Amino acid sequence: MKYIDEYRDPELAQKYAAAIAKVVTRPWTIMEVCGGQTHAIVRFGIQELLPDTVELVHGPGCPVCVTPLEMVDKAIEIAMRDEVIFCSFGDMLRVPGSKKDLLTVRAEGGDVRTVYTPLDTLKIATDNPDKQVVFFAVGFETTAPANAMAVHRAKEKGLGNFSVLASHVLVPPAIEAILSSPDNRVQGFLAAGHVCAVMGTAAYTPLAEKYQVPIVVTGFEPLDILQGIYRCLRQLEEGRSHVENQYQRAVRDIGNVSAQALIRKVFRVVERKWRGIGEIPESGWALSDAYADFDAERRFGLADIEVEEAQNCISGLVLQGLKKPADCPAFGKQCTPDQPLGATMVSGEGACAAYYRYRKDELYE
Repeated sequence: MKYIDEYRDPELAQKYAAAIAKVVTRPWTIMEVCGGQTHAIVRFGIQELLPDTVELVHGPGCPVCVTPLEMVDKAIEIAMRDEVIFCSFGDMLRVPGSKKDLLTVRAEGGDVRTVYTPLDTLKIATDNPDKQVVFFAVGFETTAPANAMAVHRAKEKGLGNFSVLASHVLVPPAIEAILSSPDNRVQGFLAAGHVCAVMGTAAYTPLAEKYQVPIVVTGFEPLDILQGIYRCLRQLEEGRSHVENQYQRAVRDIGNVSAQALIRKVFRVVERKWRGIGEIPESGWALSDAYADFDAERRFGLADIEVEEAQNCISGLVLQGLKKPADCPAFGKQCTPDQPLGATMVSGEGACAAYYRYRKDELYE
């Protein structure tokens, strides 16, 4: 398929692997900060193409996975109400809360619906004026423009029965949290191309300079990732630490200016808790004062809650690049896609889900 097969050419992949082997003279650890890249790395065996001295670790690049347990429980509390139609992307339905998930709420009679765009929820709200329609607005910068547009149009239309449960998170503060950790062992990053297509690359330059790490904005196909790794390793070997844009066919340094303007209008930057990681300053978006009437937490009077993660789940360590899924004693045993302990096993971008789907048989040999 044009524009797909050309980025999956096995001969070119081998050439990139050979070029990487030539440039590497010492051990390096690189983190990809995108669940889509993680799945590509595991699916296409990219780690196995690299020298033993180059290790790829998986970062907090799955927005579903880092949505805090408390927020999932709030979603479940709202969805259980008789007057509510609760809308969400499909990945969130299987994410375990402290007692159940949204799919269970639907099985128990709750009106929980899967949508493919937040704008679908506006029609649902228009068609059901006697119901409160709530959209679970999760994601990184990638999904923020569409979520912001839904809220903006709801205000324009005067849809008083529409609100969002907002749990947006931002990538650059998460990278800084990893780099500033005393346990950090990451020396270079592959940044998510789709995030930068929206926000541009400027936010990564201060991080590269402050922590002296190369950051390469990278696409999602095997050759994209191999080229991103090669560029990152070249910088490491040469003692450079800059932001490079491998994904130039989709990313401009300034990003999407119109989308950024809409995001600034609808959202404000807040501290956000990341599941398995904890509080990260200025790492999230909540609704701005001008759109506060569409805040589901405020509308339904949800109080702050504190809940504990499953003790035998190491997904927090996986999200920080400190462990890999196969290091978890529960992986594939007590924790499976049908009975997950953590979100990383059920999300379409979760690292544990990738290992279970593509490497389970190999791990159990």
